[in-house]
Amino acid sequence: MHAAPFSDPTGPERTGGNRTGTVRRRRLRSAAAAAVLAAGVLAPASSAHATPSLQEVMLVGNNWEGTADVIRSTGDFAKVGRIDLIPDRKERLTEIYTDPVRLAFFLGIRLTVGEGHDQFVDDMYTTPDGSAIVVSRPSFGDVASVDTATGKLKWRFRVAGHRSDHMAVSPDGTRVAVSASTGNTVHVLDIRTGEQIGSFATGDKPHENVFTRDGKIWNMSIGEVNNDFDAPWQDFLKGDRRITVADARTFEVVRTVDMRERLDAFPGGKGFSDSVRPVAFTPDESKLYFQVSFFNGFFEYDVAADRITRMKALPKNPATSDDRDTFVNDSRHHGMSMKPDGTKLCVAGTMDDYATVVDRATLQESPPVPASKPYWATVSGDGEACVISESGADRVTAISFASGRKIASVPVGDHPQRVRLAHLPAGWTGPTG
Repeated sequence: MHAAPFSDPTGPERTGGNRTGTVRRRRLRSAAAAAVLAAGVLAPASSAHATPSLQEVMLVGNNWEGTADVIRSTGDFAKVGRIDLIPDRKERLTEIYTDPVRLAFFLGIRLTVGEGHDQFVDDMYTTPDGSAIVVSRPSFGDVASVDTATGKLKWRFRVAGHRSDHMAVSPDGTRVAVSASTGNTVHVLDIRTGEQIGSFATGDKPHENVFTRDGKIWNMSIGEVNNDFDAPWQDFLKGDRRITVADARTFEVVRTVDMRERLDAFPGGKGFSDSVRPVAFTPDESKLYFQVSFFNGFFEYDVAADRITRMKALPKNPATSDDRDTFVNDSRHHGMSMKPDGTKLCVAGTMDDYATVVDRATLQESPPVPASKPYWATVSGDGEACVISESGADRVTAISFASGRKIASVPVGDHPQRVRLAHLPAGWTGPTG
């Protein structure tokens, strides 16, 4: 915990399976259903069986607790309900404690990236019909689907290696990409069934994932963040860090970007880490804004020109040490989002205990909003606010893009990190099972 730098102005386990056979069976079932319907035996679905109406909400993943708080996506961001995302905890721990290799990784996660805690919830998305929440669970090394009506496990997928991390959902909401951070792999799963559709190899420690509208998946590998080789001259000891761009249909790697070369070519960029952390694309996806390890700021990257065009250093908190070994998982700043119209950025100054809104044209920041170890930044449902997770204070805070001021704060569970827009059945307040 750091002192505030500024005064406050206001189911079944899946392992991939035989996809060819599964597709063939699905086609046969579809053909049979079509034949029955054509014969007049099967009537079209009635309106009584239509998809129930949904409410837009935000999921707040409480990493150390294994729960998600559900809050309103706009307005006062009041709490709607809560769901346990590790209903199978006892079974998973029994497996882990009887497997020496898995136990070693489980305890390693607790002692390193977990800061002495188990990591039960990293990232979450809802299925298109709101019937389930799909969650990556780092300490269990898996992705799981939890039924939103009953709170029970629907399916589970073990990732390559022993730790799952950031996820992304496809534009149509049907697929989810997850980073297997010790397996150097991104898995792409059917969000409803947990079946693996495809995968691709990455650099060391894949982290952030983004689906783009041109049919690509961008993955940012951050390298080794758990060693103490943090001085700039030791940068080469951090592993293979690169952006991997894969075709979202074939999963073939179509491009790689080594930011080391781009940083070295940018005036003043040679001393910075090339470990790309959270990112934000402009609405037309022509520019990429990205954070890197150890830096209190971000860079602007022109995608077509393949070069860094601008750098923004943000204020340091005088109470925060510049000793890199004290930064959590090498992150000085971790979390950024963009207003949907592309005019403003919101940045979480994690180790500097604040968040700020930045004008994208001028790169001028607004007065910092004090926050306790903000770990993520996303956008409200109406696009008018930035929502950050304050992992050091167990709350989320909304900040107006227009004024740069705090709108509301809502208490949540232990160590909130990822915050995602989602949809749940109207009237949902928690599982009833």
